[in-house]
Amino acid sequence: MLGTNSSLLNGKQQSTLTVLGCGTLGIAILSGIFSSLSETSHIPSPAAPDSGAVTPTSDAPSPSTPSKFIACVRRPESAKRIKRSLEEYSQNLQILQNENIKGVHAADVVILSCKPQMVKDVLAGDEMRAALKNKLLISICAGVPVSQIQEILYEDSTSPNQCRIVRVMPNTAAVVRQSMTVIATSNPPLPAELESLVTWIFSRIGRVVHLPPATMDASTALCGSGPAFIALMLQSLADGAVAMGLPRAEAQVMAAQSMRGTADMVLRGEHPAMVSEKVSTPGGCTIGGLLVLEEGRVRGTIARSVREATVVASQLGKGVKGVNGPRFAMSDDRD
Repeated sequence: MLGTNSSLLNGKQQSTLTVLGCGTLGIAILSGIFSSLSETSHIPSPAAPDSGAVTPTSDAPSPSTPSKFIACVRRPESAKRIKRSLEEYSQNLQILQNENIKGVHAADVVILSCKPQMVKDVLAGDEMRAALKNKLLISICAGVPVSQIQEILYEDSTSPNQCRIVRVMPNTAAVVRQSMTVIATSNPPLPAELESLVTWIFSRIGRVVHLPPATMDASTALCGSGPAFIALMLQSLADGAVAMGLPRAEAQVMAAQSMRGTADMVLRGEHPAMVSEKVSTPGGCTIGGLLVLEEGRVRGTIARSVREATVVASQLGKGVKGVNGPRFAMSDDRD
């Protein structure tokens, strides 16, 4: 458990956030934080970006809002990518290559953003364990539960001065600050200041919900894999329109805006079934199209894709090989 001598709990005025394995999501998180801080005048910015943020940016926690940032990577290409993507904020960002221990030592909060199969390699070792002493470790690694990270770091669960680990699942829409992020509740609960800080970090890149740890694999399937499923549906809508004569570019925009508007209606409280009902006039084109989808068992197939992705997510962090093997390929429950 996080010790009471944590700098965050002691009200440190300037905290440091380090991202281990700073890839696409890590860059998106840092970009969202930088944009938010620039909007509230915590750091200078050359221009206010068109972020499309859905969460207010003026609710930063105090006093532990990060003001210094470190991005840790292995390859020089990754370092160049970060520098290029966050160039306007370079005075607040330090990029380290193959210096994870140094980056963690300097941090108060660490975001673990590596691939699930690399977690053990990144965290194993006495030096990393010492560097994480009494700090907050936020894992955004798909399929890796908190218990697994604890086993990597600590042989004895009662070891003193452990870091506090929180599991979080953002998604790829973080790059446009429209992520749906799920934060797993902690047991015992996080101190209020740390819970506020974790929520603040991820509300910089979209919406945030808190759910029990047991739901994280399903959350990974729905929110983490969901954008890919939705993109396939969007492409299918556009393909149908192109087949009927619409130009590809316009069809894609029309499909995307239709999905966006429908999603906004649901987020404002409309039930999806009622959205369908309102546009399904008797004898009309909508009900005709919906019946084709129902005959093709689209609803069940999409639901099954989420179920399958949940099973795969549960295996990712365990290092299981062939998780997408043909275990369901020969079964057909439609008969």
